[in-house]
Amino acid sequence: MSGLSHGAKVWIALATVYVIWGSTYLAIAIAVEDLPPMLAVSTRFLVAGGLVAAWLAWRRPASLRVSRRALLSTAIVGLLLPGANAVLFYAERDVPTGLASLIIATVPLWVVLLRLLAGETIPRVAVIGVLAGFVGVAVLLRPSGGAGVVGLALCVVSSLMWATGSFLSARMTMPADPIAATSYEMLFGGAAMLPIGLLAVGELDPSGRSLAAWVYLVFFGSIVGYTAYVWLLAHAPLGMVSTYAYVNPVVAIALGFLFRDEGLSPQILIGAAIVVGSVAIVVRREAPASPPEEAAR
Repeated sequence: MSGLSHGAKVWIALATVYVIWGSTYLAIAIAVEDLPPMLAVSTRFLVAGGLVAAWLAWRRPASLRVSRRALLSTAIVGLLLPGANAVLFYAERDVPTGLASLIIATVPLWVVLLRLLAGETIPRVAVIGVLAGFVGVAVLLRPSGGAGVVGLALCVVSSLMWATGSFLSARMTMPADPIAATSYEMLFGGAAMLPIGLLAVGELDPSGRSLAAWVYLVFFGSIVGYTAYVWLLAHAPLGMVSTYAYVNPVVAIALGFLFRDEGLSPQILIGAAIVVGSVAIVVRREAPASPPEEAAR
């Protein structure tokens, strides 16, 4: 991409984040068709984290040398962000991908709520956006379209874990290099979940389709997508980068409709419009602050 203009590079990276992170919901649903969820998610993050750490050791080894305090912080955030993804793996066995993506899209709303509870001053427009967003969630949480109560509840738990990890990561001592921080988070999260994944394994006979989805999540969801995201944070306006938060659900809904025959009921369309609109208001109003960390995509 050396011959491209800066603007072209920004739009290519932004499109990469839009499509790849929006498509991870479909990839997760395919992966758990034949792979045990906890085993799939733990090995995904161990492999991705290991590959990123190996690349850092080769290109800039100093970035991997961090303080004990920073290492502990990555362990805590690693339990929350990859852990949130593990919960999503279980949820998507019972919830259509488009609906799951809409509930996960509320992460910025949860982050604002956590900041409000922590005593921060939040702009009134953002608070109104949060309240409206949770009205949209209430519409989406009425079981329909093949979604069960347990699966929907797991989606909410996943979004809250994601938001908590993002909230804490901005307030804890983290490694200076965000890619190194992500590598440690993936490794800690994957290592913590692997014993559970191994205990839950019965007869393992994954299809090529599920293995391909797992490989896609490792290399594209966890490595390519996040690399593009980190590059964007350094080279594009934060308000533009943050648009992924309300574009990803649109991509996920479209892919679910095209490849999994997921229906779009009036209830889902209404809830989607409220949630995506509210997230857009909150993200654009809060753009001067860092957007939620997305190591667990």
